[in-house]
Amino acid sequence: MRTSARHFFITLALLGIAGCSGNRDQLLADLQSPRPEVRALAVKKLAEESQSDDLPLFTRAAKDMAAIVRGEAAVALGKSQDPRVVDLLGELLEDSDVDVQGKAAMALAQVKNDKAKGYLTLQYGRRGRQTRQVIVEALKQANVPGAMAEVVAAESKGIWNRNLLTLGEGSLPERVGAAEELGKSGRGEAFTRLMPLVRDSQVVLAAAAVRGLGDLGDKRATAAILPLLDESFPELRESAITALVRLQEPQATAQLQAVAVDKGAVSPLAIDALLELPRQATTDAALCTVALDAVAVDAVRAARAMRERGGCPLEPIAERLSRPSSASGGLQAVVGLGPSAKELLPKVLPWLTQGEAPLRTLAVDAVAAIGDASATPALQKAYAQELAAVQALRQDWVPQALPETYGVGFDPNAPVLGEENNPMRKKKERHATLMSRVKALNQAKSRELGRPTVQPRVPTELFDDVEPLRLEPLAALLRALGSLKTPDAMDVLKGFAGDSSVTLRTAALVGLTRLGPEGVAVASGGMFESDRELLKELARALAEQGEAGQTALVKLLPQVGGEKLVLLDALMRGAVPPSAAPALREVVEQGGPESVLAATLLGRIKAREAVPTLVKALKDPSSPGRRELLTALGEMGDGSVSDVVARDLYHDLPEIRAAAASALARMGTRTPAVSEALDALKGDYYRRVRESAEAALAKTVTATEGSR
Repeated sequence: MRTSARHFFITLALLGIAGCSGNRDQLLADLQSPRPEVRALAVKKLAEESQSDDLPLFTRAAKDMAAIVRGEAAVALGKSQDPRVVDLLGELLEDSDVDVQGKAAMALAQVKNDKAKGYLTLQYGRRGRQTRQVIVEALKQANVPGAMAEVVAAESKGIWNRNLLTLGEGSLPERVGAAEELGKSGRGEAFTRLMPLVRDSQVVLAAAAVRGLGDLGDKRATAAILPLLDESFPELRESAITALVRLQEPQATAQLQAVAVDKGAVSPLAIDALLELPRQATTDAALCTVALDAVAVDAVRAARAMRERGGCPLEPIAERLSRPSSASGGLQAVVGLGPSAKELLPKVLPWLTQGEAPLRTLAVDAVAAIGDASATPALQKAYAQELAAVQALRQDWVPQALPETYGVGFDPNAPVLGEENNPMRKKKERHATLMSRVKALNQAKSRELGRPTVQPRVPTELFDDVEPLRLEPLAALLRALGSLKTPDAMDVLKGFAGDSSVTLRTAALVGLTRLGPEGVAVASGGMFESDRELLKELARALAEQGEAGQTALVKLLPQVGGEKLVLLDALMRGAVPPSAAPALREVVEQGGPESVLAATLLGRIKAREAVPTLVKALKDPSSPGRRELLTALGEMGDGSVSDVVARDLYHDLPEIRAAAASALARMGTRTPAVSEALDALKGDYYRRVRESAEAALAKTVTATEGSR
């Protein structure tokens, strides 16, 4: 019995060995399978056996064409902990597939030698967000103290050294980029590197150095930048203006005022700079001067800004209005100042019927901006005169109205009469049938989406005898009728809302928006016009009418197709009602460039119900406007999503890292892991990232308190 039992156990052992050998042979055969998933599974199972002889198999699999196989090979190589595989894993860390990069990083952590750590530290500054985060986790698993702080410091040092080398030895375009990057570092040493370049003979390099000094934030650069405003190179002047704004240097006010009124290419930028400088008596005085002497569009913008600051002295404006040679300057100032310049209305009214067309147009706009009903008779008189003059010019020399449909035999899509057997006739019939079906399908789809069907506008004139510029005074009068809400304004503007001239049609629709809810409802129909400039002006006019106009724009969002950007841009210029949240959420869900503005608006109204939508978009690596999504979540202050936001602290773009840190600062919540990441970013290369991280660390609220 004992001999039989012994033979039985020996037989079982031999069968087990043969089974294992057969299974291994099958795995080796699977490595040659044409199916990537089979090859990957074979690599995984061979790695579980942990046989040193399999290392060449894993090495070969690491160069497989399929990413899934390369990923399993990286895991297998890491399990071997063989120092010889470090270089191969370093190559896999640069793989085109993000998942392979992550597995290679974790595999290197298992080797635990200085060479593996060097690969991880080096590649942190070259990889994307997901891999950077995995590299930090890998270093932590390798028991590297202060893992993220170490790789951030190494990345910062590498960027600095690279920019210094490029600034000294690179080509001109490379030196331009390096100069700007040195300024963004915010390091004191960058000041001494950039200052000699301000007067470089290469204008583009000098301009880049000036921009870098602006980013640096060192006010010692002001003395060198101010003289550049007198240069003849627009690029250099533009860079100087940008730098002075970033430096917030009030002593630049006088020079910026001179640039603003010289009516050059950079004058609008100079006005923007004056608006962004710290408010002082000198900046207010400069803006009032700009309102009188700059180009009309820029002057009105400066005057409107001063309207919000309390207005400008009226005596200089009144003096300008008393002389024909300077009246235009006074009128444009009144247009911007609006009701705050009501005292000047008697001096404005005479210009309604005097001077050239541009001067009369400015006068009408000034009366409309003041908005005093006492000007209604003078405005109506000017309207009657201008209308009579325009009607005489537009009188049709063919009194009959143009036909709106094709006559018999003239429709290009209709079959030719008397050619029943002609092959072209059958071809045209098939084409007409196909197009009618396409049209019907498009109309059905529009009805499902709640979009009205817009019929193409049929031309009513063979030739327009009046140039659009000649119609500007009448267009201004139409807008003014709406602003002053004259008794006949509704009927007059409705009549012009269908005019053949885009100039007059736009003016009528804008005027209707100023007639209260009824006018807004009528004007909203104009948002289905095909002219883009009309849509822009009308959308802005609706947004300016308070809640009624803004609500109308929000209702139009689901109905318009490719012009959502126009509506959202108009809403960005003013307040947005909280009721807009559902429509804005839908825009974010649809994606595209429109979602960027929609996310910003959701953050502005603090729509917390939109947090899941924004988080979903943030998790999608292809979503546009990542910075805007982070900013919106920060505005909402929902601490429950702080972990999702914190992932972008590892992003490879500095503006995204800064946005994530700023969002966490607004949320006021952080876990220990997030605090560690923020503390590491205090050593970031970029100044704005460091400042955002320090601001976030200044918050002491715990994650639990923030969620509560």
